[in-house]
Amino acid sequence: MAATAQLVKDLRDRTGAGVMDCKEALQASKGDLEAAVEFLRKKGLAQAGKRAHREAREGTIGSYVHHSAKLGVLIEVNCESDFVARTDDFQKLIQDILNEVDKAGDAASDAWLTDANGPVVALIKPVIGKLGENMAAPRVVRYAGQGYVGQYIHMGSKLGVQVEFTGVTPDIAQRDEFTTLVKEIAMQIAASSPKYVSREAVPADELEKERAIYRAQMEDSKKPANVLEKIIEGKLGSYYAQIVLPDQAFNRDPKMTVAAVLAAASKTLGAQIGVSRFARLRVGETTQA
Repeated sequence: MAATAQLVKDLRDRTGAGVMDCKEALQASKGDLEAAVEFLRKKGLAQAGKRAHREAREGTIGSYVHHSAKLGVLIEVNCESDFVARTDDFQKLIQDILNEVDKAGDAASDAWLTDANGPVVALIKPVIGKLGENMAAPRVVRYAGQGYVGQYIHMGSKLGVQVEFTGVTPDIAQRDEFTTLVKEIAMQIAASSPKYVSREAVPADELEKERAIYRAQMEDSKKPANVLEKIIEGKLGSYYAQIVLPDQAFNRDPKMTVAAVLAAASKTLGAQIGVSRFARLRVGETTQA
């Protein structure tokens, strides 16, 4: 018996499962609604959809770094309570998602992660049914093949940082000075939350917006235009110090900038060490207003 639109609707109303799951259940049960409900319950899919409106602000940042340090992954997986986040089933789900990211390779993205017909959503649905909480995996960060990848996962796995370094040879990667540098830069990002890896990476429209604010603040100052522009550029220096990683004051020694720390490390290690990109994921950020 075909899965009619009305039967699919009735089954969705009963179970909250997705359209495709309902169609599969009805086909497997030959149109028997009660058997279809049982089919979905056995698969852990019944009621998953009905929980989708509930906020999932808790969860864990899952992580993986290949032994070569050329590949690293961060994944955010959310649930409703910290209790569920600490269960073996939820932790297994994180590992299963990391495995899917590994299989997907370059195709792994936020859109791939949240695809209703994709492998990650298929993994999550039965766990929702089993543990009784809404869950989601909204964000993934995958760096591969461009540099040395380091990570820092804050205690409790609610915050994770991934950093990619340039100029790192296999010999340098083994040195204690470099290992310390990786940890300190990652912890800097975790604590100070920079937005950009360089001044050049700051969008022009964002800078112009800041300039406009500074001009408005000084519109009654009666200073010459050229003087005002110099003041504005000076103020931008303070703005860069907030949002650009190399311009930030180094947390362990605020008299130094991160750029100065990288320069000192480069001198010690005998190579030009830089940061090409970074990511900072904190649990629940994507669900907050």
